[in-house]
Amino acid sequence: MQVDDTGEPGGTVTAGRLLDAAEHAFLRAEFGVVRPLLQRFQAEFGTADTHEAAVRYAVLRAALAARVGNWPEAVRRCPDSDLDLAATGVVHALAVGALRRLSEEGGRHTEFGTAALAIVLWAHLLDEDDPGDFRALLTERRGAPVPDELWEEAHSHLLGRITDLLRALDVRAGRDALAAWETAWETERAVLAVLLENTGPDCLIPLEDAARHLVSRDRGDALLDAYSARHPDPTTWTADSPDHRACADVLAQALAERGQSRVRAGEWSEALADFSTAARLGRTLGSGERAAVQRAGKNVGRSRTGRDYSPVTRIQGLEVAHALLPEDGSLAAELTAELVRQGQKVLGSDPRQSRYRFARALVVSPGDMDARTGLDDHLRADLRRALDGAEPRERIRAVAVLDLLQRDPDCASAREWLRNHYAEQAVVAASDGRTATARSAVRSMIYYDGGEGPYGKESVDNMLVDLLIDAARTAEAESTRAGMERRVDLLSTAAGIAGPDRGHVREERDAAVLDLAEHLESTASPSDVIELFLQDRMRTGVSARFDQTVEAAYLRRAEAREEQGDLGGAQHDRACAERIGAGLPAQRLLFGPVPRSRRHPRHDSGQGALF
Repeated sequence: MQVDDTGEPGGTVTAGRLLDAAEHAFLRAEFGVVRPLLQRFQAEFGTADTHEAAVRYAVLRAALAARVGNWPEAVRRCPDSDLDLAATGVVHALAVGALRRLSEEGGRHTEFGTAALAIVLWAHLLDEDDPGDFRALLTERRGAPVPDELWEEAHSHLLGRITDLLRALDVRAGRDALAAWETAWETERAVLAVLLENTGPDCLIPLEDAARHLVSRDRGDALLDAYSARHPDPTTWTADSPDHRACADVLAQALAERGQSRVRAGEWSEALADFSTAARLGRTLGSGERAAVQRAGKNVGRSRTGRDYSPVTRIQGLEVAHALLPEDGSLAAELTAELVRQGQKVLGSDPRQSRYRFARALVVSPGDMDARTGLDDHLRADLRRALDGAEPRERIRAVAVLDLLQRDPDCASAREWLRNHYAEQAVVAASDGRTATARSAVRSMIYYDGGEGPYGKESVDNMLVDLLIDAARTAEAESTRAGMERRVDLLSTAAGIAGPDRGHVREERDAAVLDLAEHLESTASPSDVIELFLQDRMRTGVSARFDQTVEAAYLRRAEAREEQGDLGGAQHDRACAERIGAGLPAQRLLFGPVPRSRRHPRHDSGQGALF
């Protein structure tokens, strides 16, 4: 773009000419001229109309800011790319100032922005491709070409000094390898990773860039040390975790490489842990890594002398190796054999651990007979304890006992346990009203008790009734309300199933109902007695004592309701008591049978009307 003549003979002022003049003045240290030229550029052209002009202007402004110590402004102004568009001398002056600033007073006043600026500028100036023509600048200032040997020596020396300074500042500040300025410096020289506008207070480059650089420079151990210090629990390192996703592939590579190194050093458990974490981070193990896993699995838990054999370490290591290579039959066989060996070793001293090891061995190798035999031995012991009345620590499952009988048809304890199991199932099903299920359970009980079919309905029902009566007698031993209620429930169920030739079952049921009613009369409220009556377990007129107990309960509740002001409720309860009392025979004898009044066939005791 051209503007009006500035007064110079035959000349016009352009943006390029103003920037040229400013750069030349800066290089001649005529700083009093540079600022007015840049101000005129800004006033007459505003924002630069080309990218090249913008870069040149920004570098000049940054250099001026740095010269007066305004480093935040210098960092903000300076671009981090296309620096070859600016005058190399200006870039060099700014770079020297930034490096000097970093080394001032032992680095006490250093800032991340200034460090980033120095790294960006020196990585540009010392680029092996020399895009900024730094060597030409030195040639111009020397007044003679720079020989290759001298250039290489100076180049290497300057790189070393910058690296040493950044390393010293890292050590002084306690920065790890991921946040180190030295790492950022090396990464910038390789891939231009530092962005001045994104420089934060804790690092100069993104974490994943630092991690990738460390691995590419064979510094995977430094990466893992730094990362482990930040995230101490490697079990949380997963590829899909937001905290680890960015570095997952690089971490996995570093872990796999360290795992192979540890295998070569005979550190089997540590190597397997590394490979396992690498796999969790998404790495697919290559052939060399798979071979390393196989070798570690073969040796884990063992020592060369055999004295330090550790079964726990061996099992844990083989589990990891098997998980990494599930298709490897040799690892599965090794793990199975070790599990069985250790399961047998603690068979008596630690049954729970022994059982677990046999069960795990069967998961790894479903057809292993030694593991199956070990579990069968445990089950037989559990059955014996259960039949002796001692509750086993592990709950016995019927399907496991049935499987045992498939393998050992003559196992008497299994048959006896199944007989008891199905007897209990029959009682539970009958109590729940599932009569068909209860009959099926009785048939299974008879079968495992050695009985031969077919099993007719009458004989099955008689057996079911006997089971319910036995259970009721067990409940009768409990003097609690719950035990007595359980007895009534069981006998009521039995009475409903018993045939006409087993009237004594109903008599036992009625006796149980009377016992419960008298127990409730003395220990509970009248309403509890009435609730039992309303369940229709026993009709009025069957037991005078039961009727009297219920009648008395209604009268007591009527008095209580009357005292509470519930006259309607009291009247209802007295009416109920009267209806029950009307069905009672005259009390003539204290002992012996009491003749009952004859009733019309259609006579109703009134109990139904009380519901």
